[in-house]
Amino acid sequence: MKHTVKGILVLSVLFFVGCGSDLQQPDNESVIGGEVVVDLDGASIKQNLIAAGMPGIDESSTVYGYKAYKIPYTTTDEKGNSVKVSGLMVIPTGVPDAMKQAGFSVVSDDHDTIMANADAPTVRASNNSTPEGAPVILTSLYAFVTLQPDYIGFGDSVEHYHPFLLKKSAANATVDFINAARKFASENGINLNGQLFLTGYSEGGYAALATLEKIEQDGELQVTLAAPMAGPYDMNQTAMGQLSQEVLPIPSYVAYVAYAYTLSYNQDLSSVFNEPYDSQVETLFDGSLARPEIDPQLPNATDGLIDPDFRYDFLTNPYNWLREATLENNVNEWGPKTPVKLVHCRGDNVVPFPMAQLAEATMNAYGAADVSIVPVEVAVTQDPATALRYNHFECGPVAYGVAANIFAQTRKATIGY
Repeated sequence: MKHTVKGILVLSVLFFVGCGSDLQQPDNESVIGGEVVVDLDGASIKQNLIAAGMPGIDESSTVYGYKAYKIPYTTTDEKGNSVKVSGLMVIPTGVPDAMKQAGFSVVSDDHDTIMANADAPTVRASNNSTPEGAPVILTSLYAFVTLQPDYIGFGDSVEHYHPFLLKKSAANATVDFINAARKFASENGINLNGQLFLTGYSEGGYAALATLEKIEQDGELQVTLAAPMAGPYDMNQTAMGQLSQEVLPIPSYVAYVAYAYTLSYNQDLSSVFNEPYDSQVETLFDGSLARPEIDPQLPNATDGLIDPDFRYDFLTNPYNWLREATLENNVNEWGPKTPVKLVHCRGDNVVPFPMAQLAEATMNAYGAADVSIVPVEVAVTQDPATALRYNHFECGPVAYGVAANIFAQTRKATIGY
């Protein structure tokens, strides 16, 4: 079970493209409450990792099989409406009997920012029938059961707009999927040991911390440790920073937030967006387009995208509705009782490293029991003074390797494997 973080780096290639298109389709299997969408043995995955040149993986390495289920369930959106949604549950196969008897630990992994429905976990798995993304690390290399909700707006709920970076919807979709997956496991003979970890990257980091807050408030689940990664935890500071700029490097992010918040708070799109974007954002964010297809259709000038009067009011009026809404959706203004590791790259150019520092300071001020930052570059090099820097897009796969190591060490100390 020893995998160096250095070895995880090469998964940056596999992280987004999967383990190959020549893998076998899953056999038809009858399960209760879901369907098998990927089923691949560890030997096949190992050969693909070796072929990709992953350091630390050779014929003697332990790589587990990867079995993914699509599970439909119901959650609640920002307005209290029930929504039929979906999520991906991935279990390791070919594990030792002792591990089966001890039961699997679960990692709830909230995925990063996506705009195309084709990139949702269950959609990618169903279309490609190959292992992809974080579960390759968490499940095949570390033997965790991985849970990935599609979120409202993707998968089975693609007709619903995606409530981007709104904490109620994010937390509901995640907690409800954890409960649905636990029920699915019980009905299908999958032995879980009750240990639950939370993680997620970018939007997923935000969602993971929102999920932890809901879990601690509800008191029905117990989280062993949370490791949110590169999330914009303080939405008010994030929005203020973005709208204070005259030029938007990635205009789709600002448009995505403005669109989701405007719909969720029952406001008029034409009061926030300039023409013609007020009438185009619904189509741009309907799940048919990915970010590289959306950005060229939006202006980089902030006043070209966002109505200048609205922008001025947001920046100067503390009672502006969007300003108040972003404050309501901060996920760092509380003190977790659960240990929290804020995994973040110092070189992050989209969600800068000071966001993690702000979250740590704020949560500690609220009386957090154990919150600390894990700089990814330091974890990789074991050198606090390292000059290594990963940007936001380079950081993701490496951060997952760091988080997986943290979870595995905790599991070893508590469960015994």
